Amino acid sequence: MSDQVSPGQGGLVVVGNPGSRRVGLFQDAVRSAGLPAARVLAWRDVLGGRGSFTAGETVRIESPGEDPEVDRLLRGAVEPTRVEGSARWYDTFTAAVRRLGRLADAAGARLLDDPAELAVLFDKRLCHGVLDRAGVSVPSSPTSGPSAAPVSCWDDVRELLAGAGLRRAFVKLAHGSSASGVLAVQTAGPGRVRATTSVEVDGAGRLYNSLRVRTYTSEREVAAVVDTLAPDGLHIERWLPKAAQDGRSADLRVVVVAGRATHAVVRTSASPMTNLHLGGARGDLAAARAAAEAAGGDGWAGALALCERAAACFPGTHCVGVDLLPVTGWRRFAVGEVNAFGDLLPRLTGLPGGGAEGLDTYAAQLAALPGSARAYV
Repeated sequence: MSDQVSPGQGGLVVVGNPGSRRVGLFQDAVRSAGLPAARVLAWRDVLGGRGSFTAGETVRIESPGEDPEVDRLLRGAVEPTRVEGSARWYDTFTAAVRRLGRLADAAGARLLDDPAELAVLFDKRLCHGVLDRAGVSVPSSPTSGPSAAPVSCWDDVRELLAGAGLRRAFVKLAHGSSASGVLAVQTAGPGRVRATTSVEVDGAGRLYNSLRVRTYTSEREVAAVVDTLAPDGLHIERWLPKAAQDGRSADLRVVVVAGRATHAVVRTSASPMTNLHLGGARGDLAAARAAAEAAGGDGWAGALALCERAAACFPGTHCVGVDLLPVTGWRRFAVGEVNAFGDLLPRLTGLPGGGAEGLDTYAAQLAALPGSARAYV
């Protein structure tokens, strides 16, 4: 990349885990832009109360994932593969991000990720409420927004599903990620429940993340899982019938940088969860675009515009990854989630006409910084 990028007089800082894939890919983009390597402020130091900024620095907050010690600091003494502990993770993470915000303000540095917006993005209930109030198409939810009643147990879930007329719904950890703790629930009358999930239950009733998707077919089993998850906070939303590609359900991750949809990937799966680590696979983006155009409605341009409208709800966050749900037939779309750290898509280059052709997600974010010669917004 030959265009000059200007991140500010103080240079770039990335708050992340040294040696992680994410930090490595970002540094690769920085070097390709002809810039000095970003200074890395380790999450271990941040969570230990250490770290500072200087005037003019531009600060990128990166995911704290994939480091066992950082995970322990965030969630407490919980095994890394356990599902429980997401509420403590959220409280610790958001407190640390607020502190980073105060440090940046005091030093005259610029954060690319607004602390208040991150707190919303990492609470599915709050995020859904913000999107819904802004008129962004989202699956209906009885737990949307800050005033929704808390979910304390399976009985609450069952009542909310019945009250909302939902026979198929996703039950999610409010602060979960990577499909951790997600259950795709189907009900068919009293006592007839089926839940598909990656949650594995051991003999003591503890919950673990598994790479194998499984199905629980008794209400007693489903209730036990939900009752264990509930103290961390739960979000419920309608399970939309997804469009298909090659006989597999499909959705998309669309990256929006500085307000513009720049990258997209199709994800397909034989299960309700399309995450790649759970057996999902990358689909055919050209075929998805053609299907959306052929179906009528708002077409492909409308799908991307919906993602941009979702991202516009978080104007202080430089880059987000939008989970876009195509409804059966590819005519309608809804936004499932907006992810603060949804840009880990190695080797994926920008959409034609999106302003980031030939750039990966990290290079696109650098190019979109104010003052960049290649800035496209």
